[in-house]
Amino acid sequence: MRDVAITRARVYATAHGLFELELNGRRVGDHELAPGWTAYESRLRYHTFDVTGLLRSGANAIGVRLADGWWRGHLGWDGRSALYGSDLAALVQLEIEYGDGDRAVIGSGPDWRAGTGPILTSDLYNGEHFDARLDAPGWSSPGFDDSGWLPVEAETFDTTVLVAPDGPPVRCVETVPVAEVLTTPSGATVLDFGQNLVGRLRITVTGRAGDTVVLRHAEVLENGEPAFAPLRTAAATDTYVLSGAGTETWAPRFTVHGFRYAQVEGWPGTLRPSDLVAEVLHTDMVRTGTFTVSDPLLQRLHDNVVWSMRGNFVDVPTDCPQRDERLGWTGDLQVFAPTAEFLYDCAGMLTGWLHDLAAEQRKYGGTPMIVPAVVMGYNGPMAGWGDAATVVPWSIYRAHGDEGILRTHFHSMRAWVEEVAAAAGADRIWNSGFQFGDWLDPTAPAGRPEQAATFPEIVATAYFARSARIVADTATLLDRAEDARRYRRLAEEVRDAFRHQYVTPSGRLLSDSPTAYALALQFDLLDGAEERGRAANRLAEIVRNSGYAIATGFLGTPLLCDALSAHGHADVAYRVLMRTEPPSWLYAVVNGATTIWERWDSLLPDGTINPSGMTSFNHYAFGSVADWLHRVVAGLAPGEPGYRSLLIAPQPPRRGLTSAGAHLDTPYGTAESAWELRAGQFHLTAIVPVGAHAEVRLPSGIVNRIEHGTHRWSEPFEVESDERGVVDVDTRLGDLMDHPDAMLVLTGVITKYIPEAAEHLSAGMRGQEDMTPRVVAGLMPRPDEVLADLERGFAAVSAGTKVPPDVFAELAPPAL
Repeated sequence: MRDVAITRARVYATAHGLFELELNGRRVGDHELAPGWTAYESRLRYHTFDVTGLLRSGANAIGVRLADGWWRGHLGWDGRSALYGSDLAALVQLEIEYGDGDRAVIGSGPDWRAGTGPILTSDLYNGEHFDARLDAPGWSSPGFDDSGWLPVEAETFDTTVLVAPDGPPVRCVETVPVAEVLTTPSGATVLDFGQNLVGRLRITVTGRAGDTVVLRHAEVLENGEPAFAPLRTAAATDTYVLSGAGTETWAPRFTVHGFRYAQVEGWPGTLRPSDLVAEVLHTDMVRTGTFTVSDPLLQRLHDNVVWSMRGNFVDVPTDCPQRDERLGWTGDLQVFAPTAEFLYDCAGMLTGWLHDLAAEQRKYGGTPMIVPAVVMGYNGPMAGWGDAATVVPWSIYRAHGDEGILRTHFHSMRAWVEEVAAAAGADRIWNSGFQFGDWLDPTAPAGRPEQAATFPEIVATAYFARSARIVADTATLLDRAEDARRYRRLAEEVRDAFRHQYVTPSGRLLSDSPTAYALALQFDLLDGAEERGRAANRLAEIVRNSGYAIATGFLGTPLLCDALSAHGHADVAYRVLMRTEPPSWLYAVVNGATTIWERWDSLLPDGTINPSGMTSFNHYAFGSVADWLHRVVAGLAPGEPGYRSLLIAPQPPRRGLTSAGAHLDTPYGTAESAWELRAGQFHLTAIVPVGAHAEVRLPSGIVNRIEHGTHRWSEPFEVESDERGVVDVDTRLGDLMDHPDAMLVLTGVITKYIPEAAEHLSAGMRGQEDMTPRVVAGLMPRPDEVLADLERGFAAVSAGTKVPPDVFAELAPPAL
């Protein structure tokens, strides 16, 4: 290095694989899992680091650690690896500017040398094996003896694929201490961190050379032991071999795990909880939105949504972070994007992902269901999944008001709609090809999650109409008049086809299911207030008849509460939201969940894990309800894209909640909606940032239009008691359905006398809201005994005492 003052020095680096850079023995930057995962054949990110302070006069040395990562490691569930290439490689360029105006450029090339180090294996799924005895201190410092290393092989490289990052890198953003040290029934030592998170363990350990510590990661316990089966083939195991050189501190560099529990094996001496800490890793996004609510279960649900987003926004928006998958499923992000854009400033990260989506569209000639697509390639258009091409950029635009995102991705948005138009054909009904449909509808067979109650062609055609309308609206904003006319006409043709094919003259839909009605209502596929009203009433009726149980999958769930609350049935939406019996959002919460589950019953009522083989405990798709919590429960929504205009319109329930609020850092500043029920009054506080304005709709229907500042209103509001009152054998079934304990008595008694009726109870009670338990007893064998058991059970429920055990069947079914 010249003996002249350095004014600025930058290093640009990327890799085939994962890299970590060192300069003069010091780590460069704090990026983790760099350069991240992109559609490598088309786009490879480089990272830029300011290293002015790390250079010195005289000799300097630069070094790179490399690992398999997404490039050469395992990807997908079939055991394949090296899907992009078999060789690891780095590309490094150091640019130095001197005080005398001179400039130097130093780059990686054939004069570099390479050797092996203490990382014996490293894999995102399987973990990292580090042998500290093989470490070479000073390997990235001047004067290191690299005579035992070999010359590198220089590869030809297409630099046109290099791109700058659109968003922040992955970083270690938080540390979580051990909450409890457990000894399992088998005698294993297990650490509980109290939170299902994504990251790694950092250990501080003292022992002899060769002592080996093994760390195995799991999300939940089953029968008191860490449950490794849901990881499938992912080993999720880190191994550290001690050097014996005093106190040693280590964390894996090139892997990441989803876990709450860590089983520790081989720890030398006494393990102290302070010897280990969990480091949380995710894309370093800025938190923008918060939500608070008076009900602790509902607050925990929202906290779980946030943690699931954090765990799955690790460079790529993934489905789950723990098993042999961790892929950029388009459908999961499509439903979650509005929630994500509220909680964090993730526009940069998602913009980069959309560039990958467009690149894969060009490569494969269609829109893949996973982006990057190397694991599955292209398998034909998938409704609700490929629609991420239109919905995600539209969600970013709605959050930020930046038409540039639409301009950049308009070609990709249009390409998706044209792909669907070709699949649907001239009649505009999309009924061909495989569809995921309303994936993981709880009524679907355990091994066939795509066989939902809603016909897949209804889902597909509804999404076709929605995406065509989004493209038409986008074209209008971008002054593309011809495109706007074409796609507006297409959207109307699909809408007309949907109504003709799937809506009966009475207003019923061909699939008489919650998802079908929610799609039709929320995607504006029905004509006139009367037709929409009939559909909304039927949706509410179906939900009530099911005892407010969730009966929707990935695509219906984000729409359900909105479809109800926007059409006069907010009370029904709240009953669904607050239900704790399975399937429901709060069932997971009362069973200890700290993230959102993949299945409504990922953990079964008996505490065992759903045996489907596809069971994640950190999967944000069903957490998309948080968007409704922000907009309807708290009442904070954009009136215009970018929040220049706010819509503040909370819909508080008549019982169950006493307060809720949402805070958002908008492009114009802080916006807030917070309400409280107190002494028969509804109190609302609204904060509007400078440069913005708002329309405020109070529960009474009064509308106020306000400018920036803090504003408050109060008005009378009648609440209902949370006490459910007395129930007896003459209470209507429709009223009993609002009382889970009473329903448990009714269904338990029926099952006691007719065991084979258990699986048909829910369907059998639909449409029978005016019937009473007395009438039900009269239809049963031994009606007097049935009636007596019902009377004893209802009396106990009304008194708040324990129901006598002989009232129920030996194995009473869960409440409806």
